[in-house]
Amino acid sequence: MANRKRRTQRLVSLCLLGCALLNYPLLSLFDVSLLVFGIPLLYGYIFSVWALLILLVGLAVSATPPARDDFRQPPA
Repeated sequence: MANRKRRTQRLVSLCLLGCALLNYPLLSLFDVSLLVFGIPLLYGYIFSVWALLILLVGLAVSATPPARDDFRQPPA
């Protein structure tokens, strides 16, 4: 039960982090006419944040073992 609560807290935290990183004030910092490796800086930032969030969600989900169901089958 504690593992499920910890996983939920991590996922909610990552959701809030993603909302903060992809919200207006930070996006406006990267909205300049600058190319990095031929990619506009804003697009590179959005893709990097997206990839980082996917990586962190994968780590958060795999870091805790899967929850065991409370349903127990009677012995046969």
